[in-house]
Amino acid sequence: MAVVGGGAAGLVAALFAAGAGARVTLFESTRQGGKKIVASGGGRCNVLPGAVDVRRFVTDGSPRVLARVLASWPLEAQRAWFERDLGIPLSLEAATGKLFPASNRAADVRDALVAAARRAGADLRFGARVTALAPAGDPGPPGQTPGWRVTTAEGADTFDRAILATGGLSVPATGSDGFGLRAAEALGHRLVTPYPALTPLTAAPAGGGPAPHAALAGVSLRPRLAVGSGRARLVTHDGFVFTHRGYSGPAVLDLSHRATLARRAGEHADVRVAWDGRDAEAWDAALRTPGPGLVATVVRDALPDRLADALLAEAGVPLTRTRAELTRDERRRLVGRLADYPLPHTGDEGYTKAEVTGGGVPLGDVEPATLESRRAPGLFLAGEILDAFGPIGGYNFLWAWATGRLAGLGAATNFHGTVT
Repeated sequence: MAVVGGGAAGLVAALFAAGAGARVTLFESTRQGGKKIVASGGGRCNVLPGAVDVRRFVTDGSPRVLARVLASWPLEAQRAWFERDLGIPLSLEAATGKLFPASNRAADVRDALVAAARRAGADLRFGARVTALAPAGDPGPPGQTPGWRVTTAEGADTFDRAILATGGLSVPATGSDGFGLRAAEALGHRLVTPYPALTPLTAAPAGGGPAPHAALAGVSLRPRLAVGSGRARLVTHDGFVFTHRGYSGPAVLDLSHRATLARRAGEHADVRVAWDGRDAEAWDAALRTPGPGLVATVVRDALPDRLADALLAEAGVPLTRTRAELTRDERRRLVGRLADYPLPHTGDEGYTKAEVTGGGVPLGDVEPATLESRRAPGLFLAGEILDAFGPIGGYNFLWAWATGRLAGLGAATNFHGTVT
């Protein structure tokens, strides 16, 4: 069996397939594999979330299928496996609810996966870029595979089954080049159009020049962001940071796909910010409260000084204005900017800084119990190549580990070895 891709999903797929008795050859373009693992979490690797809400995943497919895939290897079972079988103790970061390796070293996670795959008997071929994946012969009876020919610069090998776990297009510096998506499409899958997800938003003025909030670059806080309305409303409440080009942080990344998809449809996603989480009524009451002192002091007590002063300036409220002097119109304008601020985004940072790729192979194109392709029997798909992603916080590794294991076990079922 061939596993194409040596990232999170591919390494787990190879490990479980080999552990189930399959003869496994893994092909990975980079020299060590798992580059996204090593780069994640600022070099710490957010291995798993502390808790899971399946509703936070994004897919064009069936939520029931997604939930079924995740249920094949629940969070607690994954955590136990990392700690018991891989020897990677995990620590819960109370402030964020995320699970990190106790060593705080992402490389430890990658190295443990590589070592475990080798112990299971997998042949890991690093530095081997796959240039083609195609059926090895004419299709046989319905539901049977002709085998798969995997081509690299060193030649071609033929296998009876293949797992495609090459990731998507996000963070190309880690080796993601979209090969798996192109291969899947060539093999009959009609992709949900890929797009960058969990990516920073940008704000480029129409006439050029610096971003509207470039002077606030580096300012960070935890506001509440909202986009959409009714049942489609998405609210995030997490870290936010101003950048020279726009906005980043988990609160921004977790809803960036709404902005990206809206732009693709020729629309604009109206992102609204409550800078300290309070709504207009609460801020109005705070500014109406009688007492001495400056309005600026009230706002600075709640927000970073630079942001507070910028919002006061936008509202036309002088820094010298006392609470007793604040006019009704000034209060109304200031409350609007504090509790319902329209974030002026115009674009995003694309795949270069995207955490994941949205879209991909539809979940309806794979068997939920094995992740075998319904379009190309004998081909299994795992990880980011599938049309599903979750928010920042370990969700996407949860998906990678679960789908890698499911594909590896599915492909190893009734395994017959390399086709000769």
